[in-house]
Amino acid sequence: MPIHRRAVDANGDVLDILVQSRRNKAAALRFLRKLMKRWGQPRVLVTDKLRSYGAAKAEIAPGLEHRQHKGLNNRSEASHRHTRRREKIMGRFKSPRQAQKFLSVHDQAASLFRPKRHRLSAKSYHHTRSDAFTLWAGYAAELTV
Repeated sequence: MPIHRRAVDANGDVLDILVQSRRNKAAALRFLRKLMKRWGQPRVLVTDKLRSYGAAKAEIAPGLEHRQHKGLNNRSEASHRHTRRREKIMGRFKSPRQAQKFLSVHDQAASLFRPKRHRLSAKSYHHTRSDAFTLWAGYAAELTV
């Protein structure tokens, strides 16, 4: 069964997802390198208690603050909820490759259509949603041309 590693920023937006078959140091190194290449080195790294993250962090960025504590990575777990629901509807993924293709696009598109409603007034939420659909219509029009 593939493991979904996900990186989430301080606002709860998904930065990247990587589907891997293992949860060892080499897999954690690959994931952290990919993230840091694209987004740069973070100020603080928050992970679950899996020790491979600590080993990978020590190799890549020894001076980086690393927080491992039960409950600190709730932002990441909460963002995973939508993915699990979508996966259940689809009847599971057929392969890790299919999962990677779908998840890399799904969370970015979903964040466009799921603004943080609790942080917005009703009017702002309405405008944000209409802007999202306008953007999406533009992207779809570009693809059909």
